[in-house]
Amino acid sequence: MNNLFDLFRLSGKTIWVAGGAGYLGQTTVKMLLDAGANVLCMDLAGKADDFVASLPQANEKATSATLDVRDGEAIKKFVAEKTIDGVPDGLVILTFGSASKNFEDLTEKDFDDVNHAGLTATFLLAREVGQAMEKVGRGSIVLFSSMYGSVSPDPRVYEAPMNVNPIEYGVGKAGIVQMTRYMAVHWAKKNIRCNCISPGPFPSPAVQEKNKDFVERLAYKVPMGRVGLQHEVAGAVCFFISDASSFVTGQNLFVDGGWTSW
Repeated sequence: MNNLFDLFRLSGKTIWVAGGAGYLGQTTVKMLLDAGANVLCMDLAGKADDFVASLPQANEKATSATLDVRDGEAIKKFVAEKTIDGVPDGLVILTFGSASKNFEDLTEKDFDDVNHAGLTATFLLAREVGQAMEKVGRGSIVLFSSMYGSVSPDPRVYEAPMNVNPIEYGVGKAGIVQMTRYMAVHWAKKNIRCNCISPGPFPSPAVQEKNKDFVERLAYKVPMGRVGLQHEVAGAVCFFISDASSFVTGQNLFVDGGWTSW
């Protein structure tokens, strides 16, 4: 039996984090670094560079790269070039899309664009990296869904000026849960695992500051009586990436304080 703490350590592992400069992505990158991993933070132009430059670990274990996951050809080129120096041990995809429009105002193009950015792009990136992982016979992929990929938003929580969490977002997140199961089975015998995290309410600092009544309504819906903290998602990512979860694949883990339990 391996030492308990060794199972959670990521020393010597290389992890790619798409959307790593975002609200939840930043803490995820930091925790992966703290666990000993080498981390490639990928995001839109400038965002990853600025974030990684701000880290104490800059130019050591953290590196940055620009990648627009909405561009399928760019994904193929990126993965082909980056894997020349080695295939990552883990891939985390936190990217998402949302039109932020009311149900009645959403257009056909809005719906398609959002689900290309959130669902199709996740598929393309995970498949490219997963196929590279096949060649070395190992890997762990962590996708991101949402509680709204499994339950509908309660309109009573979203009083003006807040808009109800949009339909196209939830539809895309539901698709990622099924994608997780499919990829887990597809790669299971090749020692590649695929799991999913469904965060509950994790409002950004700006939302918490400007819309305190909204945050209180969110907290009221949570059995634990509060919204989530960034490190609580990052910890789940580290578990799925680590050897502590070596026999776990195809799972969707709710990190929602019990929101989806009642």
